Amino acid sequence: MSTSPNANRHTVGVIGLGIMGSVMAANLVKAGFEVFGYDPVAASRQRLKKAGGHVCKNVAEVAQHATHLLLSLPSEAALDLVCAELLATGLKGLIAAETSTLPEVCKLRNKTALAQHRITLLDCPLSGTGAQALTRDLAVYASGNAKAIRAMHAVFEGFARVRYDVGDFGNGMRMKLVANLLVAIHNVSSAEAILMGARAGLDPATIVKVVADGAGGSRMLQVRGPMMVERSWEDATMKVSTWQKDMALIQALLQATDTPAPLFSATLPIYNAAMAMGHGMNDTASVYDVLERWTQTTPRAKKRK
Repeated sequence: MSTSPNANRHTVGVIGLGIMGSVMAANLVKAGFEVFGYDPVAASRQRLKKAGGHVCKNVAEVAQHATHLLLSLPSEAALDLVCAELLATGLKGLIAAETSTLPEVCKLRNKTALAQHRITLLDCPLSGTGAQALTRDLAVYASGNAKAIRAMHAVFEGFARVRYDVGDFGNGMRMKLVANLLVAIHNVSSAEAILMGARAGLDPATIVKVVADGAGGSRMLQVRGPMMVERSWEDATMKVSTWQKDMALIQALLQATDTPAPLFSATLPIYNAAMAMGHGMNDTASVYDVLERWTQTTPRAKKRK
């Protein structure tokens, strides 16, 4: 058994280079970090190379170069696989901050397995969209070992606006789901408001500019309002198909805590309709298209004689 050879606080590994991971890696490069990364998708690896990072051939190679790791993964299966590969390296002293929105039980299972080999897994989901990640406008909800969180401080600072230490492992995910419940509602309410104003004769772009600066404003109106106005939801910063996973996690926590949530429940059919209308790979701003189409009348079929 050995310890990873590179404990330089300005070296970081990023495993998972999708929408969020690739932007975090690029911002860390800009912040002066030497970034080593891996993703099974060739195009994602190429983005890291273009941003100035070092592309690795697998998870083990990333861990050989960096003791401080960020995991940005799409599924439970991906997290299980990455953690198994970290265990297989035989390295000790690694700190891995898991930034994805995944079931708490999955993260806890892997935390326990890694801890037996002196690898620390932190639960550190992010609040913010891919667009916000571009400008480092992300919040880290850090939970788990306090010493390990402090050791990751410089890394978090390299890609995020703020870090909140929210306590025991798993609190990060719970806080994230609280935030995402509001995001689900605010995203749909933004679409409703813009559509009402447009149908009343107001300029949609002006609605976003004026209302976002007042008491009725929200971060979703600021971030997704322009996408709704410009109908640019094909440039996804949070795909509807991915968001469905988050919605299911929120529903599960609501059920587990016996929490009534009529506003959240009202958004479910709208996101489902977005999927049915082919917006699965589009940004969740596409709920505007769902509501807009609902205003269009469909000619009734002629009755047969």
